[in-house]
Amino acid sequence: MKEINLQNKKNGMPVLIATLSVLLLSVVLIIVGGMRLDGNGSDVLGGVLLVIGLILVVFGWIPLLGLRVLKPEEALVLTLFGKYIGTIKGDGFYFVNPFCVSVNPAAKTKLSQSGDVSSEFPLLKNGAGQNVVDSTSKKISLKIMTLNNNKQKINDCLGNPIEIGIAVTWRIVDTAKAVFNVDNYKEYLSLQCDTALRNVVRIYPYDVAPNVDTTGDGIADEGSLRGSSEVVAERIRDEISKRVETAGIEIVEARITYLAYATEIAAVMLQRQQASAIIDARKMIVDGAVGMVEMALERLKENNTVELDEEKKAQMVSNLLVVLCGNHDAQPVVNSGTLY
Repeated sequence: MKEINLQNKKNGMPVLIATLSVLLLSVVLIIVGGMRLDGNGSDVLGGVLLVIGLILVVFGWIPLLGLRVLKPEEALVLTLFGKYIGTIKGDGFYFVNPFCVSVNPAAKTKLSQSGDVSSEFPLLKNGAGQNVVDSTSKKISLKIMTLNNNKQKINDCLGNPIEIGIAVTWRIVDTAKAVFNVDNYKEYLSLQCDTALRNVVRIYPYDVAPNVDTTGDGIADEGSLRGSSEVVAERIRDEISKRVETAGIEIVEARITYLAYATEIAAVMLQRQQASAIIDARKMIVDGAVGMVEMALERLKENNTVELDEEKKAQMVSNLLVVLCGNHDAQPVVNSGTLY
């Protein structure tokens, strides 16, 4: 299905004025015809005027069905007796074939996205428990909209359950594909976003892990959901774009809005991260302490401040390491006698 862009002229106002004029004329004809018949029941002209007026009243309002008003970045997909005849775009007051029907199967679907629900219409529940909006508008928005899907629980490449949510900005670029290629383009988009998110997240670990290949080149790398969010978001966008192309939808951007371990393992993973941070801090403290001890021994030797044998050096190194690596301030013991 290929979109046909109708270049209709904005004749809505002239048609509206002409239709109202015809309806007004029909009322005048009925009144005049009725008056002539009242005066002379055999008046042929009065009968003709009355018949013409009645015909205009019965059929004169039909052109009003072809009036369409479009705002900026809106479109209408039109069918005539079941056949797609084209799409009108652009703001204005249009007149189309009165027997044309506007088609938008997703008009009443609400998917927690921007620009989808007008506050003047109350939310209702349909038979499937989905939120819908009570509106009869069949217009299709061509604006960029944002879809915020619900958070999902997915296992990463290491099997750890995580919760992740994304925001996808999208717009319709082919109204014919959106309306006729899929049953409901909004629900189709939501489903494809969920599927693409699962496929991409399963490739990455939550945090950097050894011996994990996230690029598919057979070489381990440092890719992760937490550290490579931009790369992950780009892969999610590309994955969704491939899936929704048949529905005439363009994916502008995809962003990760929420990322965390699942509640059942969040506490354990927090302890793991804390332990890893403590170990790294201890390594840094020990490296610094050893360097300070080496510097102290070299300075004492250079200045000949005191002569220490190997046993005293070992005792000094031990004391300095205890002082420098301890969690609390040292409590010195002053020896007022000899060193022995």
